[in-house]
Amino acid sequence: MGKRLTQIATRTGDAGTTGLGDNTRVSKNSLRVQAMGDVDELNSHIGVLLCEPMPDDVRSSLVEIQHQLFNLGGELSIPGYELLKAEAVLALDEALASFNARLPKLEEFILPAGTRAASQAHVCRTVARRAERALVALGNEEAIKDAPRQYLNRLSDLMFVVARVLNRMDGGDDVYWRSERMRQGGGSEG
Repeated sequence: MGKRLTQIATRTGDAGTTGLGDNTRVSKNSLRVQAMGDVDELNSHIGVLLCEPMPDDVRSSLVEIQHQLFNLGGELSIPGYELLKAEAVLALDEALASFNARLPKLEEFILPAGTRAASQAHVCRTVARRAERALVALGNEEAIKDAPRQYLNRLSDLMFVVARVLNRMDGGDDVYWRSERMRQGGGSEG
């Protein structure tokens, strides 16, 4: 992997380019840099979420996710390099199964609301989806491995489930959408 930063203000990006881990320079608005930025933003939002009270198993999962997102950012910074492994996707599948097992079946849409921690988890969910879209856009232009795309897809799902777990701390619940159609007795349209 490329050299580590020894100073932050290098001024090398003043012209609108940035260096990748393989020492190539690309535009700061390239698809690769956009995906890297979305993954970095997601990791930062998870850092904010970790400031909130939560069950220990949720906290340890989120800390591991931060490390894996750093791996993903590193992989994106070096075209053709692999840092995020399929085992990381499997770990998300296992966390999804574990956290889902303690939740009641979802029978109505929920709003991205509730406790501050749950609401922050929903922010993480939406940023994960944006990062996934950026990665798909990059994959349409350049070859990328499957694990990063799968990881972001599962992570978004997991953040939804984590929000539900966090809303139930201290006896809370999800915030359900008050659909006009549902109130009037209408079902889904076929």
